[in-house]
Amino acid sequence: MTNPLVNAFFIGRALAEGINEQVEATASTVLSEVGKFDAEQRERLRNFTEQVQVRAQQDASRVAQTGTAGGASAPIDLQETIDELRAEVAQLRATLQAHRNSGD
Repeated sequence: MTNPLVNAFFIGRALAEGINEQVEATASTVLSEVGKFDAEQRERLRNFTEQVQVRAQQDASRVAQTGTAGGASAPIDLQETIDELRAEVAQLRATLQAHRNSGD
C-alpha cells in the first residue's frame, strides 16, 4: 500500500517541477520576443538615420550646385533655413526620446 503522504509529496514535487518548466519556457519566449523587437527597432532607426543623412547630402549638393534649396528659384533665406533645421532636429530628438522611453 502506498502512503498517501508520500504520494502527495511526489505529486507536489512533480507539480512544482512542471510549473517551473512552464515558467522558464514562457520567460525564454518573452525575452526572445523582446530581443527581436529591440533589434527590429534599432534596425528601423538605423535605416531612418541613413535616409535622413542621404537626403541631407542630396539637399546640400543641390544647394551647392544651384544656390537654391528645395528646387526653389528664390534665393535662400539662410536664417529661415537654420530655424527650420533646428525645429526639425528638436522634433527628431523628441521622437527619439519618446521611442527610447517606450522601450523602458
